[in-house]
Amino acid sequence: MLYYALIFLVIALIAGFFGFFGVAGLAASIAKVLFVVFVVLLIISLIMGRRRPPV
Repeated sequence: MLYYALIFLVIALIAGFFGFFGVAGLAASIAKVLFVVFVVLLIISLIMGRRRPPV
């Protein structure tokens, strides 16, 4: 899950790069939403990864 969160974070950053520099206004708003969603997923993945599995 951490792998997918990182991949989608990179995709969101690329979409943000194109959107913020005038390629598409809609891409900027989508990138902002995706960035927030995947940063939250990354944080959740990091927290869940540190927990010890039940014995």
